[in-house]
Amino acid sequence: MSERLCTVLLYSDDQQVRDRMRLAVGTRPAPGIQIEFVEASDYAGCVRLVDDYEIDLMLLDGEASPGGGLGIARQIKDDRDDAPPTCVVIARAADRWLASYAQVDGVLMHPLDPVTTGTTVAELLRTHAAA
Repeated sequence: MSERLCTVLLYSDDQQVRDRMRLAVGTRPAPGIQIEFVEASDYAGCVRLVDDYEIDLMLLDGEASPGGGLGIARQIKDDRDDAPPTCVVIARAADRWLASYAQVDGVLMHPLDPVTTGTTVAELLRTHAAA
């Protein structure tokens, strides 16, 4: 089985949160999937990376400020027909309805569990590859 190299965009205004996201996903979340990361700390950076790279998955911090990951997810989904799949990390389970409204493909909870995070990311990447 050949290894698929996937690009994951990490978004948070906080470098420590992006570091925790990267560590929770890992560079090989599942057999056959290798991850390279690109990072953004604001909305403009996210849009620029989506425009400049072939992003396989956006992993967005729903708690970021001033632009939260849920708003960014919804905006990119509204603006682009080819928007990459999106997973948002939220702090409150009650925010799942916002994630649904934002049309995200996956939801994770702070603090990130590495097993759940890796499994979710790998599944979203496999689903996107099949599409």
